[in-house]
Amino acid sequence: MMLEDKDLERLEERRKHVITVVGCGRMGLPTACLFSEAGFNVICFDSDPYVVDGINKGSVSFDEPGLTQLLKKNLKEGRIKATVDAKESVSQSDIIILTVNTSIDRKKRADYSNLEESCRTIGLNLKPGSLIILESTVGPSVTETLVKQTLEKSSGLKAGIDFGLAYSPIRASIGRTLKDIVGYAKIVAATDEQSLTAAKAVLSTVTKGEIIEVKDLKTAEAVKMFENIYRDVNIALANEFARFCEKMGIDFIRAQNAANTQPYCHLLKPGLVGGHIPKDSYLLITEAENIGAKLKITALARRVNDDLLNHAYNLVKESLHACEKPVKRSKVALLGVSYKPNVRESKGSLVLDLVKLLKRRGARVTVFDPHFTYRELEDAGYPAERTLGKTVEGADCLLIAVGHERFKRLNLRRISILMKKPAGLVDLANVINPAKARMEGFVYHGLGRGVWLE
Repeated sequence: MMLEDKDLERLEERRKHVITVVGCGRMGLPTACLFSEAGFNVICFDSDPYVVDGINKGSVSFDEPGLTQLLKKNLKEGRIKATVDAKESVSQSDIIILTVNTSIDRKKRADYSNLEESCRTIGLNLKPGSLIILESTVGPSVTETLVKQTLEKSSGLKAGIDFGLAYSPIRASIGRTLKDIVGYAKIVAATDEQSLTAAKAVLSTVTKGEIIEVKDLKTAEAVKMFENIYRDVNIALANEFARFCEKMGIDFIRAQNAANTQPYCHLLKPGLVGGHIPKDSYLLITEAENIGAKLKITALARRVNDDLLNHAYNLVKESLHACEKPVKRSKVALLGVSYKPNVRESKGSLVLDLVKLLKRRGARVTVFDPHFTYRELEDAGYPAERTLGKTVEGADCLLIAVGHERFKRLNLRRISILMKKPAGLVDLANVINPAKARMEGFVYHGLGRGVWLE
């Protein structure tokens, strides 16, 4: 807790400190590797033995550019290790960083059970004078209530007196996590000035971005919420405009590009919204309900974006009907299952829900994604095929759900030959040129692409 910038300026000083990173998944492991690279002795604590074993062997279970090399380098240099033993890790660390996942339950209410359990484990093994930095995404007030109270109760120590407590959310995207953690500005707040000074000193060792102090913990928590909900609301607006454009015979993409030449207009692309963004909206909605407030626009944006699944189904139905085919018993070849383009991560993707919806309506669905193996897709519950050719063979409709770069280079002529004529093409990701699709004989429908009415 007594740390200052000058105390961590030199590598020799950093080597004296042990950091435990609690929760070593998509964000936790990159965080651990960056602190290890900065010169700290780092312990990765995770309750999953499979994760721990993989880290100690230098194996990363997910794709993240540069991470495997960074992990192996720091393992070789003896600055990082992983364990399932909380006592071994927390009790010998003077800096603890929490990066555990937070989630929502089936009723779309905040579920902080993982975070609460992690805080209890830390508290039981916490030594006086330690600094705890929470980096998980949480609703405003969670750090100073659930986190602080659980730590104090389980440890018998007091935040701001016996241990430091700060909040600094991770601002990073999958596929560029290392780059974002280092390059983006860091938001930070703490329970007291001493904790704030120490947290800033620690964070400044890995970030090249500005460190932005905010007034209190609630403000820092709200900043992360607002960033992501801004995107959710903006995409909802784009999805609403896209559906309007389809009815009006307007090409939304052309209209969007033209509108965005105005400096104060920043329309995003329409499409399925997955990943952490929906969760973060519901986390804030939960906190608002707890204090009797209503977030009408946030809630409406969620309904608009959730409803895009039904609209996607309707586009498939319209495309098939234009081919004089019913949805029932028609084969739909679906491309892409990732929650966003060009990453191998299906967690949080809405594509599985779309597959289930199509199958409930009687369609036969086959799935392909170049970022996943056939076995990975099958294990995730997708009716997968081993190759793109097998996926589209005999299909009545091609449905592009995710805008992977590879899909922008599809050989539509070859695909058309394999499909059952006449064939529909539904592009939810706007990666196909409508004129080219029609030229190859497809009945084209694209999200927001009213040009098909021409």
